[in-house]
Amino acid sequence: MAWRKRRNLDDTLQMNQTKPAFPSPMWRIYIGAWIAYVVLVGLVVQADELATGQFDPMMIAYAFVTTGSGGVLLALVWPLTGWMERRGLATVTRLAIHLVAAVAFAIFAHLIVLSLQKGDGRPLSWHAWPLMYSLMGYALMAGIFQTVRANAAAQRQALAAQQAQTLLVAAELGALRSKLNPHFLFNTLHSIIALTQRDPAAAETALFQFSDMLRYVLDTERAGVDRVTLDAELQFVRDYLELEQLRLGPRLQVQWDLDPDAGDFVLPALTLQPLIENSIKHAFNPYTRPGLLRIESRRDPQAGTLRLTVSDDGPGAAQETIDASPGLGIRTIGRRLELDYAGRAALTIDSRPGAGFAACVTLPCAC
Repeated sequence: MAWRKRRNLDDTLQMNQTKPAFPSPMWRIYIGAWIAYVVLVGLVVQADELATGQFDPMMIAYAFVTTGSGGVLLALVWPLTGWMERRGLATVTRLAIHLVAAVAFAIFAHLIVLSLQKGDGRPLSWHAWPLMYSLMGYALMAGIFQTVRANAAAQRQALAAQQAQTLLVAAELGALRSKLNPHFLFNTLHSIIALTQRDPAAAETALFQFSDMLRYVLDTERAGVDRVTLDAELQFVRDYLELEQLRLGPRLQVQWDLDPDAGDFVLPALTLQPLIENSIKHAFNPYTRPGLLRIESRRDPQAGTLRLTVSDDGPGAAQETIDASPGLGIRTIGRRLELDYAGRAALTIDSRPGAGFAACVTLPCAC
């Protein structure tokens, strides 16, 4: 799973790098805005004529040459900001480059106007105002382009951070499963080995039972998915309990209380088995007396949750003892739920000395 997510991250970053230098939606907005502005300028300069019912289309054409040429020149600011971004230039250097480019643009745009008009004999203020106007236009467009690039960079960074977090969660989930599965396999094989010394026929039956369980584990690993239906998980648990009953005999009594409408619920594989294994280890293995193991499932449509409870009538334990326990199963389940559901799932323990042990997993329905 982790390598698939890594490949998706690489593909996403490559797509971001190969996008057009100027996003097409912004091209359309830019060109449309300038055309509308040029037409507006062409109408404003002949406002008096329009008031008398006269319209000169040549003024629109004139506006396209004078004002529209500025829009064409300012479009070059976009690749300029991209070049500065790729070079990683300091802010002071960028401002200096923009200042030089702004002055060059203002002079060039004014020369275009002078080529169409006679500026001889005009006062200095006649030349100063168009230059100031061009400088402000450059500053406005440079600010817009720089903001667009900054927002795009922030989105890429957020995407990369999200993908990195996803990879981290996938890697940790994989590490947790790699710890859990060998732990379960080792304990099960140890039980079968112990059974061969007392009852070879039962051990043979246990090996066939164990092969079905191993297939369940390997199938989920091979498919690259970590989710199964509750029915599949319960069948796996039944196989496991049948194997344990071969070893424990009448000491292990199992009571099922299952919601018939919850069988298609999807949950992480190997959610129940570690909880059941914990009860067998602490409530059944050390004793010769019979014990009761209760497995319950309840679906709550209103709350949108599924509650799975594994309880026993063993000796129980104080919360301090549970927290200090070096056991792997319950701690692994809690961490997997935290990573998989981001706080929407919970594992709660209810136990006191002499009052048995109950582990309850609450999962959201939207998996």
